[in-house]
Amino acid sequence: MPAVLDTPVAVRRTAMDLLARREHGRVELTRKLRQRGATDDLIEPALDRLTEDGLLSEARYLESFIAYRSNAGYGPARIREELTQRGLNRADVEQALRDSGVNWASRLQDVWQRKFAGQLPHDPRTRAQQTRFLVYRGFAMDMVGRLLNGRDLDDY
Repeated sequence: MPAVLDTPVAVRRTAMDLLARREHGRVELTRKLRQRGATDDLIEPALDRLTEDGLLSEARYLESFIAYRSNAGYGPARIREELTQRGLNRADVEQALRDSGVNWASRLQDVWQRKFAGQLPHDPRTRAQQTRFLVYRGFAMDMVGRLLNGRDLDDY
């Protein structure tokens, strides 16, 4: 039987349980608490207190999410879109991407190497296939073009 989230203590405990598993953004945590039956008048004070206590941090969430998704082979455009869909401020997302220290050119090279074994496209169909895959993964079209033309990516 699921716990009833009708007291501030129950809401805080559930929020802390969720945060113990992984970092969450405020919007995401609010949504999950609502799904579990908590009301907004209980959620907001609990999340404010968690933020004051340093247990809920948008910056930590952004850092964790960017590291996880970039290590999974996704580029900055895809990560940016996923974070804005999760209700995070676009300016904060942009700053976190800049501060992440991820070498996107290197990530692009790694993803391409893993997926296509480092084989440059030999015909337009193969080139289109590789381009679609890499752009879908969130890498910039100009970076993908440079890579598939065999040019150096050190400018990025």
